Amino acid sequence: MNKILFLCTGNYYRSRFAEHLFNWLAIKQGLDWQADSRGLALERGINNVGAISRHASEALAARLVNLPDDERFPQPATEQDFQAASRVIALDELEHRPLMNERFPKWVDAIEYWLIHDIDKTLAIDALAQIEHNVLQLIKQLAQS
Repeated sequence: MNKILFLCTGNYYRSRFAEHLFNWLAIKQGLDWQADSRGLALERGINNVGAISRHASEALAARLVNLPDDERFPQPATEQDFQAASRVIALDELEHRPLMNERFPKWVDAIEYWLIHDIDKTLAIDALAQIEHNVLQLIKQLAQS
């Protein structure tokens, strides 16, 4: 099984949405890929309540993607996460490249970057739609390879 790792800042909103949507689509497509997600700076999520953002959970529910009853809480990225992944995608290059330089400098140029801003800069509906678009393109690419 190939593994993809989605990264965001708090592993609460963008990366969790990408992880669950990717896994749901990969199963439907019969792909030998599974996603996981981690955060690069969980300490910045001091206002996060619960295991996953309501924006992410509501958007997943609207797409008929069910979350497990025991949905896990955000987890910080570790060196082992990078080593275990076939592909790593950070969801906002402007925000995450500096965090990668600071915390995982040897991986900074070995991962892919999207440009999907957090809720303080982009409405959730727009950010999640962009993540969905990018994940659909990724699924299509993986299905063709």
